[in-house]
Amino acid sequence: MEHAQEALFRPVRAGNAFEETVERLMQAIRLGVVAPGERLPSERELATRLGVSRVTVREAIRSLQENNYVESRRGRYGGTFVTEEIPKSAPGKELGDLHDALTLRKVLETGAAEAAAGRSLGPAERRGLRARLDEASTASLAEYRRKDSRLHLAIAEATGSASLTAAVADSRMRVNELLDTIPLLEPNLAHSNAQHERIIASILDGDPAAARREMAEHLDGTASLLRGFLV
Repeated sequence: MEHAQEALFRPVRAGNAFEETVERLMQAIRLGVVAPGERLPSERELATRLGVSRVTVREAIRSLQENNYVESRRGRYGGTFVTEEIPKSAPGKELGDLHDALTLRKVLETGAAEAAAGRSLGPAERRGLRARLDEASTASLAEYRRKDSRLHLAIAEATGSASLTAAVADSRMRVNELLDTIPLLEPNLAHSNAQHERIIASILDGDPAAARREMAEHLDGTASLLRGFLV
C-alpha cells in the first residue's frame, strides 16, 4: 500500500486545495489504501505530501470526522483513524454517469459564464446577478443548494439564450441529485462563495476569459468532492 499512498497523496492543485484534499483522503478510504481502523498519516506528513497547509489538512479531516469517516484518538498511540464502519453512499443513485454529468455541466456552465461576460448587460440584469450572488452568500445550510442553483441559472439567463438556460437547468438537476448524496462541508461552501464573487465580478467587468476560467475552477472543486465521496 506504500506505493498506493504515494500515488494518492501527491501534490494537489492550488485552486481547490480543500476540495482536492478531501477527494484524496476519501479515495484513500474508499479504495482501502487506509483500511477501517488504520491510522492516516499525520497532519504534518499529509500537508507536506499534498503540498497544502496544515490548516487545510485539519479542515478536511474535521469535515470527514463530522461525517463519521474518521475519528481522532488521543494518547501515545493516537492520531486520526478511519472508522470501522464507513458510511455508504445514498442507495438508489446511479453513479455510472457521474463523468458524463460533470463533463456536460462543465461545458455548459463555463460557456455560459463566458457568453454572459461577452454581452452588454442592462441595469436589471446586473442587479439580478448581484441579488442572486447575495442570496447564495448569505444562505443557510438548508437553503444553500437551492440558492446556489439559482445563481448558476441566473448566469445562464444572462447569456440571453433560453435554450442554453434550459440545458443548464436540466444539467443542474442531474448534478443536484448527486450532490444530495454527499454532505455539505462548510469550508467548501465558504470557498464556493468566494469563487462565486470572482465569477460574477468577471461577468460584470465584461471579461469573458476570466469568467470562463473562474467558473472552470469552481466546477472542478465540486467535481473533486463528488468523485471523492462517490467513486
